[in-house]
Amino acid sequence: MTSSILRPRGRVRVRTSERETAAGSTEPTRILDWQHPRVALLVRGLGTTTAPGRADAAAERVQALRAAHRWIATSVRPVYSVQDERPVSEVLRRGRGSCSQRLAVLESVARASGVATRVRGLVVDGTFWYPRFPRLHQIVPDQVLLAWPEFRIDGLSPDGHAAAPWLTVSELFGDLDELSGHAGGGFTNADPETLFEALSRTAIDWDGATACPSAGAPCDLSAHVLADLGHFDSRDELFARHGQTLCGMARLLAEPVLGRRSAGA
Repeated sequence: MTSSILRPRGRVRVRTSERETAAGSTEPTRILDWQHPRVALLVRGLGTTTAPGRADAAAERVQALRAAHRWIATSVRPVYSVQDERPVSEVLRRGRGSCSQRLAVLESVARASGVATRVRGLVVDGTFWYPRFPRLHQIVPDQVLLAWPEFRIDGLSPDGHAAAPWLTVSELFGDLDELSGHAGGGFTNADPETLFEALSRTAIDWDGATACPSAGAPCDLSAHVLADLGHFDSRDELFARHGQTLCGMARLLAEPVLGRRSAGA
C-alpha cells in the first residue's frame, strides 16, 4: 500500500476558483532559470528562436520544441530525483533528471525562445508508480504532484487543438487520437521508458478522451488522476501553493539514492 506519511503536511490539494485561468509567461523563474549561461548556451545550440509574425511561425515553433525534446531525451539521463524545485541550470550541470526536471528543461527552452508556458497541476495516485517499485510499495507516496506543461503557440489551429493557442505537452508530437493509434500501445510505467520519452510516441491522456488498441497498454490515464488543480503561471507557483510530492525530510533522505538511480533500474 502507498504511504501518506511522506506527503507534505498541511497541504490541501484541491482546485480553487482562482486557478481557472493562467496567462503563463516567458519570464525566468527560480526553477526555469533560462537566463543562466548554461541554459542560454543550450538554447543557442538548439537554435529554437523563431521570428514572430511569420505565416509558418506556429509550425516552426512546434518543430523547435520537438527538437528540444529529442535533445533532452538523449542528453539528460532519466533518474528518480525527488527534488522538483531544482533549477534547470543545475539539472543540465548534473546531466540527469527526473521526468519533472526534464519537462522543466523543455519549458525553459520554450521561454527562452519566446514561447510562453504554464503548467497544469495534477495529483496522480501513487499506485500508478507501483510497476517501477515492485518490492517497495510501502514507501511509494499515496499522491504524486505532477506539473504538466502547456505552451502558448499563437497561430495554432483551433480545429485540431480545442485549447488553442495552448498546446499541451501531451500533443507536442501530434493530437491524442493520432498518437493513440501508433504501434506499441500506451505507457506502461514498467520499463526504462518514462513519461517524458513516451509522450513522443503515444497518447498521454489525463482526461479520458482517447483509447489505445486493446492489445497494448491503455492511453487513457484518467483513472489515476485524484485531483485536477487547474493551471498555474509556472511550476514554481504550483509547488509554492501545494508543495512537492515528498516532504522535506523524505526528499533529504531519498535524493542521494534515487537522484542517481536510472529510471527503470
